[in-house]
Amino acid sequence: MARKERYLVGLDVGTSKVTAIVGEVMDDGSVDIAGIGFADSRGIKRGLVVNLEAAVDSIKRAIDEAELTAGIEIDTAHLALSGAHVKGFNSRGVVAVAGKNREITREDVRRAIDAAKAVALPSGREILHVLPQDFVVDDQEGIGAPVGMTGSRLEVNVHVVTGTASSTQNVVACVNRAGIEVADTVLEQLAAAEAVLTPDERELGVALVDIGGGTTDFAIFERGSLWHTGVVSVGGEHFTNDIAVGLRTPVPDAERVKRRSGCALASMVGEDEVIEVASVGGRKPRIMPRRILSEILQPRAEEVFHLLWDEIQRAGYEKMLHSGIVLTGGGAMLEGMAEIAEQIFDLPIRRGYPTGIGGLTDHVNSPAFATAVGLVMYAHRNGASEAARLAGVGALGRVAGRLRGLFREFFQG
Repeated sequence: MARKERYLVGLDVGTSKVTAIVGEVMDDGSVDIAGIGFADSRGIKRGLVVNLEAAVDSIKRAIDEAELTAGIEIDTAHLALSGAHVKGFNSRGVVAVAGKNREITREDVRRAIDAAKAVALPSGREILHVLPQDFVVDDQEGIGAPVGMTGSRLEVNVHVVTGTASSTQNVVACVNRAGIEVADTVLEQLAAAEAVLTPDERELGVALVDIGGGTTDFAIFERGSLWHTGVVSVGGEHFTNDIAVGLRTPVPDAERVKRRSGCALASMVGEDEVIEVASVGGRKPRIMPRRILSEILQPRAEEVFHLLWDEIQRAGYEKMLHSGIVLTGGGAMLEGMAEIAEQIFDLPIRRGYPTGIGGLTDHVNSPAFATAVGLVMYAHRNGASEAARLAGVGALGRVAGRLRGLFREFFQG
């Protein structure tokens, strides 16, 4: 393996921060974190570009820092996609098995997947992922890998993830302007799941909830496959704004107070605990009970989880979550979030930390790095060097690379 091919880069361009993670593929096939870079995000709101130049500058700063810590030059990266414009739905494709002896081939599987994704999309939307869930051969359901089996009719259930073409292109354009080629675009929840979910959780049924700065993205897995994705338009920034208004303090100070002293469950805060809060207009800082801060944060935390539960129930998956819920993303680090989620969902809750990697693990051992680390792991598992070679071919090449990775993932997974 050439030296350059040993390195994989994950780039998470979020509302509050831009994170670049460099992973090095070791001789034994494992992945070590070799470099980390992050910068405050400017010009990105809820997964959408609102100021191109500011976004490019943020990406450059994160990339420069990652290059410095890893000691390499970065020219390609895997990019996470998120935001309210991303939507997923389930689809089914049916084909007749073509072979003389009715033996199912990879070509039959490819045709079935093509049939499943041949759906009419609204103008301006494009397919980001087509993820097989399970197959049906004649009337036999729940088949994982049908190649080599015999039958006359093959059906496949897939989860199709779509996004607004212009929103995706704008984020990709920002990365390109920062001097980086996008090897592939990956759904944020899919990337985070690579880093924080166990195979047992995926099999039994679990909801991954990624609480970001502008939105809360979630995904539901069962029987090892992705069955539902969704977005709730409330994130960490809303908590910060609530503090700024409620405590009459500047937004940057509200963010600091939230990170240092915030707790989403008021009953966890002692009566005698106090915090110092900056005032606006040059007035002197004030000392106030920490409980007041929690009483501002708790209603917002309850709102996030109630909205999530409504979405899960509306989709009909509330009885599938036998492994409970895994919270990740920067918002999951707020004290009391797991406890309040447990009260609302009445399910096992845990925070998701990146696992399965070596190297600079101490520096990425936080839910905030789940997506960026997961991008590196996803790239490694889906043959990143091949995707990188196809990156310059345009949209068709990207889709071909994605499908090739999907088949490798499916038949080797």
